[in-house]
Amino acid sequence: MAAIESFSATHPGDPQPGDLIEIFRPAYQHWALYLGDGYVINVTPVDEGPPATFASAKSVFSRKARVRMQLLKDVVGNDTYHINNKYDDTYAPLPVEEIIRRAGYLIDQEVSYDLLGNNCEHFVTLLRYGEGVSDQANRAISAIGFVTAAAGAFSLLGLLRGRSRDRQY
Repeated sequence: MAAIESFSATHPGDPQPGDLIEIFRPAYQHWALYLGDGYVINVTPVDEGPPATFASAKSVFSRKARVRMQLLKDVVGNDTYHINNKYDDTYAPLPVEEIIRRAGYLIDQEVSYDLLGNNCEHFVTLLRYGEGVSDQANRAISAIGFVTAAAGAFSLLGLLRGRSRDRQY
């Protein structure tokens, strides 16, 4: 099973370089990758102000993001986090030196961002595994698909009901 450690103010865990950090925002999870010495790399909206304000709705609708190296404590702010290398059973992590080297090339770069196809979880898993993966996005896509299918079914039922009523009169 992949390593998951909990955060508390008195015992923040001991992240190692290359670890995935899952940050629990009020309505979603933000992801960062631990670089070492208290720093993480993560994506934020291009015009983002102070680091802890990433929870703003603007991050959801942005099409561009800036890759930033920030202190983990600043990115977490008043939220909580845990170390969550949850895909280690499915994907082999790249060597830590490779992860850190790849991350270093991206600091302060502007990258494309898409909530469902290229989000913060995709970004950090691409660095760690060489493969961009996001359960959060997959769940959202599944939910959208279910709602779309349900709406289509109800529309079809309404259309069929309307036609049967038309024939009765």
